[in-house]
Amino acid sequence: MSRSQLKLMAALAALVLLVVLISGALAESSLRSRELARIERSLEERAALARELARGLPFEPDERRALDALADRIGRSAGVRVTFISSDGTVVGDSQVPLSKLPGVENHAGRPEVAAALAGGIGRGQRRSDTVGRELLYLAVPVEPDGGVVRVAVSLSEVEAAAAELRRVLLGAGALGLVAALGLSYALARYMLRPIREVRRLTSAVARGQLDYRLPLHLRDELGDIADSIQRMAEQLRERLADTSQEKERLQAVLDGMSEGVLVVDSAAQIVLANDRLRRLFGVTGVLEGRTPLEAIRNADLAEILVEAETGDGPVARPLTLAYRTLRVHAVRFPQRPAAPLGTVAVFHDVTELAQLERMRREFVANASHELRTPLSAIRGFAETLLGSPSLSEEEQRSYVEVIDRHARRLGNLVGDLLELSKIESGKTPLSLGPVDCAALVGALIDDNRARLEQRELEVSHEVKGTALAWADPQAVEQILTNLIDNAIKYTEPQGRIHVAIESDDRWVRIAVRDTGIGIPEADLGRIFERFYRVDKARSRTLGGTGLGLSIVKHLVHSLGGEISVESELGAGSSFSFTLPRGASAPA
Repeated sequence: MSRSQLKLMAALAALVLLVVLISGALAESSLRSRELARIERSLEERAALARELARGLPFEPDERRALDALADRIGRSAGVRVTFISSDGTVVGDSQVPLSKLPGVENHAGRPEVAAALAGGIGRGQRRSDTVGRELLYLAVPVEPDGGVVRVAVSLSEVEAAAAELRRVLLGAGALGLVAALGLSYALARYMLRPIREVRRLTSAVARGQLDYRLPLHLRDELGDIADSIQRMAEQLRERLADTSQEKERLQAVLDGMSEGVLVVDSAAQIVLANDRLRRLFGVTGVLEGRTPLEAIRNADLAEILVEAETGDGPVARPLTLAYRTLRVHAVRFPQRPAAPLGTVAVFHDVTELAQLERMRREFVANASHELRTPLSAIRGFAETLLGSPSLSEEEQRSYVEVIDRHARRLGNLVGDLLELSKIESGKTPLSLGPVDCAALVGALIDDNRARLEQRELEVSHEVKGTALAWADPQAVEQILTNLIDNAIKYTEPQGRIHVAIESDDRWVRIAVRDTGIGIPEADLGRIFERFYRVDKARSRTLGGTGLGLSIVKHLVHSLGGEISVESELGAGSSFSFTLPRGASAPA
């Protein structure tokens, strides 16, 4: 039961109780007045009767016996108290006082009703009688010509009994009325307060965000107008929230789909927005909103950039170097508005790959220049010697020509590998995809290098688990395996071992070329597939390597849809593994 309902019921109950009390008081007062008036009329008649019966008897103390006996008879027959009083106030007869006690009764001349009767009028009075010890209503009339007084009195117990009965009736009626009022007020309160409760439910639903809540009933009063206004306001608010939510989702989708990190801070230098890309760039998790950039990201350079953008007049563009990334930060302050606080937005571009590409470009230019300069210098030097020394012997000339030829072939190999790598990277190398038996290809390459293996006293073996049929370009696979096996032979010490393992699953054929050679330092594993990158530069050049073989291998594997990886331990050997798509017709 609601407080409003309780208040309404209490008000109606108090109203009923007040009405009962007032009406009861008025009714009791009216009843008393009517009863007293009736009793007084009755007393006047009985007083007149007593006066007529006592006419002829002198109201003197000597006649007490006769007057007292008359008073007793009249009192018994009339049902009232009859008192005969002489002109001097002496009681000479009383229906309720024994004759023997009459001389001791107090003089009644001072009684109000007696005094009024002695003055010639009709005297009335209401008080407790000291003589009989009860509340009585008195009426006194004069007796002429003797000047005595006849007084009659009746007890007011009847009046009190009638008033008490009336009070009981009124209390019963009041109780019934109160119960009826409570029931009626309960029903009335539920009926009258129902619209208010519905409007309250509507406002509560709107406050909770249930903007599509509708009233189950239609109100046709002022509350209905208020409810309609609230519902219209809720509908407008729902539409605006839907537009805002849709706009926010669009913005969030754009921010999450960006390849750049976005960070927005307010004028208090607290983060209000950060997209997923920013979290990935800095490797941060948890809630960023409401925290300062220095607290959440812990990068002093970034905090300095944001402060500079906030306090400056123009945008700030600066590189930011992290442990494993290089970022380009563009930060700018929001336009200043009177009603909106300032803030700063920063966009983070990941230029790690560009920096790596730039580094690789510089290294490639330097390496290519170095690789080209060495054979060109040798060719030029020996050619100048041949041209400038005509007296050289035939053997010396032949030796110089052989050097020129060797360096020319090395230069040709280098240029050829560069052209091959360029074609592979540009995707211009045509691939003729088809089934390739990798096991047969490995066996053929081992046979082709049998002389070299025996010369270096190397033990070679290969095994196949599952099918060895891949879907690839045969020439590309042959070039990949040729480079890997050739490197294994070059960098494995005599009496070492080379093992080629082929295994497959439902999708891939995996080929691993393992050796027990010199191995690769851990610091060089991440760069082993870069162009011109050599672990042992002197040995690589001595063995005739161009530094492009593994780079070509990597690009060929990727162009065939596979992946390549390397595992190595310095002094314990290396393992180059690559995958090829499994042949569509290969048995499972």
